[in-house]
Amino acid sequence: MPKLGLVKFAKSREVEGRILNATVRRNPSGKFFVSILVETDVQPLKKTDSSIGIDLGITDFAVFSDGHKVDNHTFTAKMEKKLRREQRKLSRRALQAKNKGIHLFDAQNYQKQKRKVARLYERVRNQRDDFLHKLSTDIIKNHDVICIEDLNTKGMLRNHKLAKSISDVSWSAFVSKLEYKAKWYGKTIVKISRWFPSSQICSECGHQEGKKSLEIRDWTCPICHKHHDRDINASKNILAEGVRTLDLA
Repeated sequence: MPKLGLVKFAKSREVEGRILNATVRRNPSGKFFVSILVETDVQPLKKTDSSIGIDLGITDFAVFSDGHKVDNHTFTAKMEKKLRREQRKLSRRALQAKNKGIHLFDAQNYQKQKRKVARLYERVRNQRDDFLHKLSTDIIKNHDVICIEDLNTKGMLRNHKLAKSISDVSWSAFVSKLEYKAKWYGKTIVKISRWFPSSQICSECGHQEGKKSLEIRDWTCPICHKHHDRDINASKNILAEGVRTLDLA
């Protein structure tokens, strides 16, 4: 490394391709990382002739048009009690340092606790990233066309009752991973308009039943009498609309 010379490090993966640059960063938890940017050729994956519709949610992170559901692991919520306790301890140590007239940068107990809190947040972030990477890679490998809703996440975050849950599920990060992996491997992402009434239409006969409150999780079509799981039905409609949009393009 420039100015540092040879530095020992733990290699997480082999470096493939022509190295362009390396960036060293220090996380709030005190750990150092080096990110290596390389130029390489990414080979497209084999075609599967498969299309899938995905309805993103809070109770279930993702519901697929084939009926498969992926649980929402709520990583932050599971760690919330411990995070709250350690945050309170951090606040107390900040107050103690202030009362003693010590600058927070020089307060050893405060800095130690600050790193402890940062490690907890880092663990949550790593768990979430690992989950999103594995799920997005699996979807890209097994499907050529992926249809998803163009969600207005920023607008949804204004709903104070759901903001915490929406932030925890990280829809935007998931969609971002799907998009760049699809670009790498020659797959297609189709975004459906956020105004498309995916949960109102019967995926069996096409009858539009009308808007339903979030409490209604299943319903029966009055025309064809098909009983629907709300989310699976929505994902089937997202798939049908995505394929239709792709055909018109």
